[in-house]
Amino acid sequence: MILSRYERMIARRYLLPGKGERFIVLVAGFSLGAVMLGVAALVIVMSVMNGFRAELFDKIVGLNGHAVVQGVDGRLADWQEIARWAKDTPGVTSAVPLIEQPLMSSYNGRVEGVLVRGMRVSDIRSNMTIGQKVVAGSLAELKPGSSNVAIGARLAEALGATVGSQITLINPSGQSTPFGTVPRYVSYTVAAIFEIGVYDYDKAYVVMPMEDAQTLLLLGDKVGMIELQTDNPDKVGQILAPLAQKVGRLAVISDWRQMNAQLFDALAVERVAMFTVLCIIILVAAFNIASSLIMLVRAKTRDIAIMRTMGATRGAMVRIFMTVGVTIGALGIVAGLVLGAIFLFYRQAVVNFVQLVTGQNLWDPSIRYLTELPSKPDPVEIIAIVLITALMTVLATLYPAFKAASTDPVQVLRYE
Repeated sequence: MILSRYERMIARRYLLPGKGERFIVLVAGFSLGAVMLGVAALVIVMSVMNGFRAELFDKIVGLNGHAVVQGVDGRLADWQEIARWAKDTPGVTSAVPLIEQPLMSSYNGRVEGVLVRGMRVSDIRSNMTIGQKVVAGSLAELKPGSSNVAIGARLAEALGATVGSQITLINPSGQSTPFGTVPRYVSYTVAAIFEIGVYDYDKAYVVMPMEDAQTLLLLGDKVGMIELQTDNPDKVGQILAPLAQKVGRLAVISDWRQMNAQLFDALAVERVAMFTVLCIIILVAAFNIASSLIMLVRAKTRDIAIMRTMGATRGAMVRIFMTVGVTIGALGIVAGLVLGAIFLFYRQAVVNFVQLVTGQNLWDPSIRYLTELPSKPDPVEIIAIVLITALMTVLATLYPAFKAASTDPVQVLRYE
């Protein structure tokens, strides 16, 4: 929209009305504030939702891979050959054998359910999800036959265990005797404590060398599954289709979408719902801009009539009042982006401050999955938010602008 010099001057004066029109300034300020809060809320909520999905995906996939090959009976006997088939499949970047089994653990009279995870020592140390999250001890102490394990931070808190503590793992499927099955009680030393950041994992996982897990669970040389990583998790089904044909009835392949479908579907639905609800805030702000412009047109009816008699066109009136409304919206958009960026940068400090003031635990990891509030701004989504807000602002200015342009100077000035 190209304005002439006098149109810019009048629009600038209308943005700051005189002393008798302070109410219009107040309404315009409320409109600007509503746009700012709407844009900030959308940016914050969408960034946090993206952060949730990204953090959960990175940590869940970091531990469980993009897919797993599981034996039909829960055990893989010929896992070496299946792992070789997997590595030969185009698009598969790694095939890691592992064992997972839910058991019980005890320490100093405390008993907790755990998920024992047996991995090759080299795989434990190269796993970035665990290796970079060690908060106490060292993974270097995990060696076959050492009876050393690494446990999650929340599990350590629940048991009251620290590095060097002796915890007992209880396998109910022990050896059979004439008197029935006798559970196995095996003691292990806590050599490392890790905190992945996902509460369910930090509360349950006990990681040990695969050889020790096979001994504890009486598996011999078998494993429970093979964890697969691919070069494109979004096309994991297509990549693993040839492998699924090879394994046939020996095993079942499950990818990350099947294993976590409910969680990620719920996040997707929540993102759409939150975006729709928060867009209503921006719609209300657009109505506020329209109402402030309508009041401005009513207050400036005489001025408009005089400008029309001096040669101002209807198009000039439309451009002047649209400029006023669009400027309010643009300032609100910029202020909202700045407010959203500041909140996201200090998001955890804000949560901690609110918790301190209210005395309430607003971020319970057992409910929120993650230990900290995540954030991942998406430039495409932010651009979409800006465009939607700008469009609503422009539409809100159309009626007041055309109302001003339709002012009849003869009717207004007849009794002047």
